[in-house]
Amino acid sequence: MKAWEATIRKTQAAKKQASNIFGSAHVAHVDDEEAEHDEILAPAGEVYHAERYLSNGDYYTGHWCDNFPHGFGKYWWTDGCIYVGDWFKGKTMGRGTFSWPTGAAYEGEFKSGYMDGEGTYTGPTGDTYRGQWVMNLKHGYGVKEYTNGDVYDGDWCRGLQEGNGEYLWKDGSCYVGEWGNGVMFGKGKMVFCDGSVYEGEWDEGLPKGNGSFKFSDGCEYTGVWSKDSTEQDLAFSSCGECGGVKHVAQQVYEVYLKDSVISPQDKVPIMPLQKKLAVWRSSKVSEPTSVRPRRMSVDGRLDGNIDDEFSKMKILDDNIDDASFEESPMRVPPVVKKQGETISKGHKNYELMLNLQLGIRHSVGRPGPVPSLDLKPSAFNPKEKVWTRFPPEGSKYTPPHQSCEFRWKDYCPLVFRTLRMLFNVDAADYMLSICGNDALRELSSPGKSGSFFYLTHDDRYMIKTIKKTEVKAILRMLSAYYNHFRSFEHTLLTKFYGLHCVKLTGAAQKKVRFIIMGNLFCTDYAIQRRFDLKGSSLGRLTDKPESEIQPTTILKDLDLKFMFRLDKKWIEEFRRQIDRDCDFLEQERIMDYSLLVGLYFKDTNVGELGTSIDDGGADIPPDHASDPGGSKLGINMHARVERMERKIETELLGEPTGVCYDVVLFFGIIDILQDYDITKKLEHAYKSFQYDPTSISAVDPRQYSRRFRDFILKVFIEDA
Repeated sequence: MKAWEATIRKTQAAKKQASNIFGSAHVAHVDDEEAEHDEILAPAGEVYHAERYLSNGDYYTGHWCDNFPHGFGKYWWTDGCIYVGDWFKGKTMGRGTFSWPTGAAYEGEFKSGYMDGEGTYTGPTGDTYRGQWVMNLKHGYGVKEYTNGDVYDGDWCRGLQEGNGEYLWKDGSCYVGEWGNGVMFGKGKMVFCDGSVYEGEWDEGLPKGNGSFKFSDGCEYTGVWSKDSTEQDLAFSSCGECGGVKHVAQQVYEVYLKDSVISPQDKVPIMPLQKKLAVWRSSKVSEPTSVRPRRMSVDGRLDGNIDDEFSKMKILDDNIDDASFEESPMRVPPVVKKQGETISKGHKNYELMLNLQLGIRHSVGRPGPVPSLDLKPSAFNPKEKVWTRFPPEGSKYTPPHQSCEFRWKDYCPLVFRTLRMLFNVDAADYMLSICGNDALRELSSPGKSGSFFYLTHDDRYMIKTIKKTEVKAILRMLSAYYNHFRSFEHTLLTKFYGLHCVKLTGAAQKKVRFIIMGNLFCTDYAIQRRFDLKGSSLGRLTDKPESEIQPTTILKDLDLKFMFRLDKKWIEEFRRQIDRDCDFLEQERIMDYSLLVGLYFKDTNVGELGTSIDDGGADIPPDHASDPGGSKLGINMHARVERMERKIETELLGEPTGVCYDVVLFFGIIDILQDYDITKKLEHAYKSFQYDPTSISAVDPRQYSRRFRDFILKVFIEDA
């Protein structure tokens, strides 16, 4: 009886403390039998709101599914740790806030229980880091503001400064250059608070190697530096005003660098991933009534084994003060340079990017009625456009800005707003991707059509400049395009999110039209081979030697050395969808489209072009590499490829060799805005005199559709 009373008191205390934390919302009191009965009535897979007062004192309120937190919810541990945010099958996944009883807090993105993505961590002493995270570690670009007034702005790797960065001390001294393992390492320049400057090589945070130190009075030491004076080889040049009195070279180490110490990293006592959730077996699990329910973690493991994963994992930046951790095969990927050139100030398209971001923010943020999926025909009228003027000083509807004056045009805004809703795109996330603090990236060269491509910082969206004829093409087929997506969930056609135009004022009166599309290769996998497949052979061979082919190189039909093997369920759906999409494009008189295919090889030692495949240096977390869950047609598909060999270089299909590799596939139909207009008809007529008419790209849409699907359905086959 005393034990029972103690449990009741503990549970009531937990309720009271949870109420203080989460608010005094009314809670219906039910006994254990009623709670178990409610659990039985909940259908499997149904998400519903639940509250859980757990016997160990923990408390959860939020969305619940199949005995796991799933959706949005709040979990409070008895030690004072709190998580508020998104859950997926019992793991923190999405955006959320994790706070520690010490006052430390992390707000940002989570993946599979890890702090992973964009996030802000504020330590118990007030240190603040804003930037990229990977598996609980600062990794990528970030800014760290220390409580003592120091600031680091630059690259991070595995929790430490590494790459290029700038460190500003509270006394005004500043270092700009290369870093390694948390200290100055490589080439860099340091300006001290009195105006003295060292520029040269660094090692372990100290000048070492070739460099020059110029004192504030103009005197200078140049040569080889080392803290060990016997290893120095320096030449002194006097300013001519100091009376020939030499400065001592050791002053650099003993005086100037004395106070230039890099602030230490945070010490986090426990990571969010290590917080076990006290979830008990549901009464739906059939066990003898005499057996006490065993406590489980939210991923279904028994309590006795729950620490196995963590006992093997070593956190690389010493954030966890636990000497019992052993070496783990789990590795954090190094910082990988993203594709494209960042559009920073001074770039020729910098102002255009600012105009684009201002316009998108205005378009998406503009209030309007909640769109209905049943749109009126008038919404698709090509004349349905909205013009907005953006003067630099601002207006009643637009903010002031630093760019030149421009006009902004939205084409069929209600249709594209509804498409974004159909594609489950959150308006705030969409604006953050395109219009956040991060700049867009311009791909290195324009496409064959002369269009330029831009990527958002998170790789989710691609922005393409297009011609007036392409604008007319999409507006003409917009109604059919919209209905096609409503009818076929697994369509492989490119997703369009917005169609806009920027018109610069002044003498030039330049117009730039662009469309916003989904990026097919927005994935954690490092895409290692990319193919653009049309089913034609003329000009469909990459002119680069194999040694120059990079993971970002777009290969063509005659470069393809594989057949793609999908399992029976996927190949049947694939064939049906290719037929539907080709029928749609043929009816809309569209040609010159292609199937863009991306491959990630699970075995990175495979050399499909005779050399080892470069994975870009990115390791894929085990969750992604082995779990085929979450796949859909064309996205994250676990499949196989079989090598084929051509007897004749110019034939499209070769003979299968029986050599297969496990891969993850990404594919979709792109470039769907080319009408078979007079230009393409003339191109077809001209090339037909010189080449086999069936081998050229510019053919009638009906013939193009037939040739395209015949080729694609021969290289995508069932995996026996």
